[in-house]
Amino acid sequence: MTVQQNLLEIDDLTVRLPEGRAARPILDGVSLSVAAGEMVGLVGESGSGKSVACRSVLGLLPERARTDGEVRVAGRDVLTLSRDGLKELRTRQVSMIFQDPRASVNPMRRVGDFLTEGMRAAGVPAAAATDRAEELLDAVGIRDPRGALRRHPHQFSGGMLQRVVIAAALASRPSLLVADEPTTALDVTTQAEVIAILTRLQAERGTGMLFVTHDLELASAICDRVYVMYAGRIVETQAATDLFDRPRHPYTAGLLACTPRVEPDAAPPRPIPGRPVSLAESPSGCAFAARCAHAQERCSVEKPVLRQYDGQGLAACLRADEGILL
Repeated sequence: MTVQQNLLEIDDLTVRLPEGRAARPILDGVSLSVAAGEMVGLVGESGSGKSVACRSVLGLLPERARTDGEVRVAGRDVLTLSRDGLKELRTRQVSMIFQDPRASVNPMRRVGDFLTEGMRAAGVPAAAATDRAEELLDAVGIRDPRGALRRHPHQFSGGMLQRVVIAAALASRPSLLVADEPTTALDVTTQAEVIAILTRLQAERGTGMLFVTHDLELASAICDRVYVMYAGRIVETQAATDLFDRPRHPYTAGLLACTPRVEPDAAPPRPIPGRPVSLAESPSGCAFAARCAHAQERCSVEKPVLRQYDGQGLAACLRADEGILL
């Protein structure tokens, strides 16, 4: 794969809720990038800040949230765009696929109206928009796409409706696609079909994709690079193959250890002890220290920064250079 210039650059992004609503930032100095034609994974437990990071790309932040840093799409800072600028961004450059497809569509409107609305608003004639919608449904594997345009959302299964939502996300030919756990509500077989569609279309169109998941096995299979989030911070990032072969942060290693394996001689899953840090807590030092088997006294005092180790990506761990996980 030839990696081109970055389509997305999140640079030291911090997002804070209004005073009294949280003890720590939702996002704390998050930096990541996605290049044209690149599939980048964002993984972590629920509550780590993955969805907020995704929504920031579209300027969809919590009400009255305070932000520092930048979110640049094709060089433009999303956080400073006007309403018209955000509208153009969301209709021409970036599309998002959400977790629950039924929350993304109006149950009272036909699928054809849902798919063509954005195109017609952009000035595409109704007939051309309908033809384009039919092509998109065919591309995502919907049988009888012409008939599907006349159906309502409740007439589709969850997997078929997620395909419709993917088609809608591709309607504007975006250069960047943000997928926020798009297979969470689907059965395993349907998950595999949806992932195959996404990876095929992403490769064919050269679209950059930020793919959010809690499934590390999936991330290792489809992503070029992976960022690991914990308590609103990026704690590790590497090329996907290196990350899963040689994790440098104990949290990444813990996520891998609690992933079930199908090999006959595989060890049983080992859950990470304790619980994730809530927004009501603001621990000093490393936020993962209370759950970490390798923590020392200094880990509860010193806040680790994201640093490079042995040319193998970045890790925010005070002991990463000791090779404690190798």
